[in-house]
Amino acid sequence: MPTPEPRTDTKAGPFAGLQPARLWQLFEELTRIPRPSKKEEAVLAWVDAWAESRGLELRKDAIGNRLVRVPGSAGREAAPAVALQAHVDMVSEKHSWSTFDPDAGKILIQREKDWIVAPETTLGADNGIGVVLMMYLAESTDLPHGPLELLFTVDEETGLTGAAQLDPAMVTAPTLLNLDSEEDGFLYIGCAGGADTTLHFERERRFVADGWSGVSISVSGLSGGHSGGEIHLDRGNSLKLLARTLREIGVRTPFRIHSISGGNKRNAIPREARAELVLAPSPDAMHRVEEAVAASLEAARAHYGSREPSVAMTAIAGAPAAAALDEPDSRRLVALLTAIPNGVLAMSQSIPGLVETSTNLAVVTTKSNADGGGISITSSSRSSDRQAMEEAVDTLASIGALAGCRIESFDKYGGWKPAPESKVVRLAAGVHQRLFGTGATITAIHAGLECGLFAEKFPGIDMVSFGPDIRGPHAPGERVSIPSTEKFARWLGGVLTEMSA
Repeated sequence: MPTPEPRTDTKAGPFAGLQPARLWQLFEELTRIPRPSKKEEAVLAWVDAWAESRGLELRKDAIGNRLVRVPGSAGREAAPAVALQAHVDMVSEKHSWSTFDPDAGKILIQREKDWIVAPETTLGADNGIGVVLMMYLAESTDLPHGPLELLFTVDEETGLTGAAQLDPAMVTAPTLLNLDSEEDGFLYIGCAGGADTTLHFERERRFVADGWSGVSISVSGLSGGHSGGEIHLDRGNSLKLLARTLREIGVRTPFRIHSISGGNKRNAIPREARAELVLAPSPDAMHRVEEAVAASLEAARAHYGSREPSVAMTAIAGAPAAAALDEPDSRRLVALLTAIPNGVLAMSQSIPGLVETSTNLAVVTTKSNADGGGISITSSSRSSDRQAMEEAVDTLASIGALAGCRIESFDKYGGWKPAPESKVVRLAAGVHQRLFGTGATITAIHAGLECGLFAEKFPGIDMVSFGPDIRGPHAPGERVSIPSTEKFARWLGGVLTEMSA
């Protein structure tokens, strides 16, 4: 098994003195293991070594999921089994200027009062805290519980692949506790389904004549965040802001697009975007571009205010590209990016304050002519209503068709229908009331949980999803609450004890 590298931050360490000590020790180890989606080999080896060192039964399926069976405590061996589930992969995001990189197992970690924070990258508390909680509770000698099935799934963040391809024979428990939610005291009993759509704008870049000048337009400084759980916050989308800026430029001076790029995760709101342009010969072309960028930045600051205090846009002159889209195709591409829906499309009619349907313009990439040329535009849509989901995907496909795009739809997954009166929901809510003196908040989430796929694979399974406070998942600055993690460990332990009584 790969050995995690030594820490590179403070001498005392941000985890010093935290309780439960073993839980935080496991999490510290986990933060030093590279585990981006689709590259989970190192973290799976870590899980395997942990299970084997304790003599626990370990099963693997073809996609790479792991299931570890833990015997029940003395006197509770015959209790019904309970499955606990978390995914081992994480979203690896970093500020462009940072020397830290989660893909290399290098995360700067700090303690800020009651929070563990990764100021320059993602932390991986989503869903690393769930992973180590399962291990911690399985190791505990003073927590009575029945037989446990610990399910470690892969590749959740880029399409729920592990859950979608899970071998259903691995799980036998009639109840599943998903540990992938991020609000203290909340019980999630339903989730959105989703689908990704890519519009391939396939146009060849053509020769740029002498006299044209080059300029790079960039958008940066945005907050980003989870495209499901934080889409309702109306944060800036760098690709939409870039498209509006290019429209402003086009009003003032002709240009051609060499490349556009922005975003790198389908489930993250893009924070940065860039376009490389060539400008038609004109003595004041650059001045007009600068005016357009300044106007666009002023409009963005006026609209977003305190939601995006660090938004920035720049125009930097440079050498012109040798080839670019022609002017009509450049205008058509800007119109396409402008027309693509982004943000909340509809609110739930049954749960106040819950987003029902949304679309996130997530990733844009430009291929070289050698690779076929063209620009790929990927959007991620979510909805708890199947018909609304189909309409969101159809809208994207129709807009793409009008622009002459090749259309690809993929990674569709179903939702999880709420069952507020289920046995495990009532039991978990009761344990929260008994331990903490307050009721749990029972709701659903506008994000894809693996529970949606488990509901299809295991008809009739009783499920709930919960977890500690995690802020800013999928973006640099991700943090996890120390006291709520300790509280959640008590809550989860209490649920397991009561279920096996």
